[in-house]
Amino acid sequence: MPAAPAWPPRSAPRLFVTGPLAADMPVHVAGNQAHYLTKVMRVGEGDAVILCDDDTGEWAAKVLSSSKRSVELQAVERLRPREQVPDFWLCPALLKKDRFDLVLEKATELGVRRIVPVLTRRCVADKLNPDRAGMIVTEAAEQCARTALPELAGVTKLEALLRDWPEDRALFFADELGGEPAAEAFAAHSGPAALLIGPEGGFDDAEREAVRALGQARPISLGPRILRGETAAIAAGAIWMAVAGDWHKRA
Repeated sequence: MPAAPAWPPRSAPRLFVTGPLAADMPVHVAGNQAHYLTKVMRVGEGDAVILCDDDTGEWAAKVLSSSKRSVELQAVERLRPREQVPDFWLCPALLKKDRFDLVLEKATELGVRRIVPVLTRRCVADKLNPDRAGMIVTEAAEQCARTALPELAGVTKLEALLRDWPEDRALFFADELGGEPAAEAFAAHSGPAALLIGPEGGFDDAEREAVRALGQARPISLGPRILRGETAAIAAGAIWMAVAGDWHKRA
């Protein structure tokens, strides 16, 4: 006889919901999430859905009933505890909306623990819609099977970021004037870390001097070419995860 199919199937849709979740707990889903389940994924009674609550972890749930505006589910069993992502922050300067959306999405996929949007003098944008940003990171976490949402801080001026910087956290910053090769700098460091990426046009001279004056600051180089802000953030984040993060761990 053929083996019984695995449950829940790997193709089951994933959603972050308000927790904490527990076995046999009823879960009510409405609004855009209900539309996604019923109209996009076309789930019906008895189908599996993977739920995460950013607290207890990842749960298999089954659909009890569905309608156009709501879906009733029941948590069945916990599949994984909430993951421990590396203690790595990304501090990217604000960019134009579509480009910063990409940074938020990819930082989440890479496994960044905290995202701190930074306002510098050469930023072309000075605001960030927190609801939109939260939706982007949540959807990215669902897509890449994260069980821990990244913490999303409010927009912070560079001066305030440096003034309040934690004493025990290294601040690597991509400096167009040069620094230690990123992979070497990351590999040589242990402990809490963060990465500061400037805007298109880079930091101005006064900002660069202020960053370099911070005792925890470590200038790094991302190679011989000038990168766009979003490219630099994604590339440097990937390097950190590869040499100092959790990419070397087995799933």
